[in-house]
Amino acid sequence: MADEAGVRRVGVLGCGLMGSGIAQVCAQAGYRTVVREVDQAAVDAGLGRIARFLDNGVTRNKLTAEARDATMERLSGTTSVDALAECDLIIEAIVENVDAKRAVFSEVEAVVGPDAVFCSNTSSVCITELAAATRRPDKFAGMHFFSPVPIMNLVEVIRGLSTTDETYQRVFDFARSLGKQPVTAPDRPGFIVNRLLIPYLLSAIRAFESGCGTVEDVDTAMTLGCGHPMGPFTLLDFVGLDTTYYITNIMYEEFRDPAYASPPLLKRMVLAGRLGRKSGHGFYKY
Repeated sequence: MADEAGVRRVGVLGCGLMGSGIAQVCAQAGYRTVVREVDQAAVDAGLGRIARFLDNGVTRNKLTAEARDATMERLSGTTSVDALAECDLIIEAIVENVDAKRAVFSEVEAVVGPDAVFCSNTSSVCITELAAATRRPDKFAGMHFFSPVPIMNLVEVIRGLSTTDETYQRVFDFARSLGKQPVTAPDRPGFIVNRLLIPYLLSAIRAFESGCGTVEDVDTAMTLGCGHPMGPFTLLDFVGLDTTYYITNIMYEEFRDPAYASPPLLKRMVLAGRLGRKSGHGFYKY
């Protein structure tokens, strides 16, 4: 398959929760997809996650067995960047660390063709900064998916200072070819969604600290009173308190706005290892 932007083969860097979801939707959309991880155990875990998700879709009659098998046939996992050599578009979905992202793009740049487009799924790192560390800043853009990727329809497309119109349109069209709804976001910390979401989550923590209500009552009030699919504390635990804390610090450093300043409780919970669902204990116990 090739979409109108000429993408035939997609490479995904990272096969964790986000990376595996991105690889899955690419393969489901008909693209040959190679996902790369640092070791075989991580590759197997990521591909296993995808297989379980698709199997569940078949069980619930959301997906045919043929579609599941075709998706898995288009997917492959690797620990070598050499397997990405023929990819037309690379999507990075590794840890939120600038140095780690720069390093992996440098590895990939040594093997891919000159026309390959680079995208980062970062939720907070400056796209222009990442692009400047490559030899193709004009072919670099942000492509921010939301978790769980196979279910959430939004993709934020971010253009850096050097991103060309052609690259931006290519990435925007590619997002649409995945069945997603892309929106254009500025290259500023938080883009659109987190720019608005983070102050809301931090306000909920401050409200709890000041005795506004229990964790359960605040969540119930926002779900039943405002129609949110989940309350702020359930969402914080789902996203990860460490991830939220990291994004908060980057946004505060950029804007110096008190709305982005981390409440003392958030910092202390991260220091205590209460990171949410991933650690079994956040604002709730799991």
